[in-house]
Amino acid sequence: MKQTPEDYLGSEVTEAVITVPAYFNDSQRQATKDAGKIAGLEVKRIINEPTAAALAYGMEKQQGDRKIAVYDLGGGTFDISLSRLQMSTVTPVRGSGNQRRHFSRWGRF
Repeated sequence: MKQTPEDYLGSEVTEAVITVPAYFNDSQRQATKDAGKIAGLEVKRIINEPTAAALAYGMEKQQGDRKIAVYDLGGGTFDISLSRLQMSTVTPVRGSGNQRRHFSRWGRF
């Protein structure tokens, strides 16, 4: 968790924002935060993966205030995050996810 970014950046990493699936509950989020601490990181925040995508989008597209929906469709998950982008700031409005959806039947009409 710590070595990969240090190798990539070529310097020590002491703080982190960690992403988790939107369907993670509080205990799963806390376990992720604890794992970061065990790895020697000060975990600043735990955010939903679709929110992280919205952040990346917002940093590139600075075109005024707007609302965006980010869908994360995985092999066995479907997550959505609604965010408000205002002057380079992303504010998550709502997020939800479901890991119980089974998408293996998609494409079979």
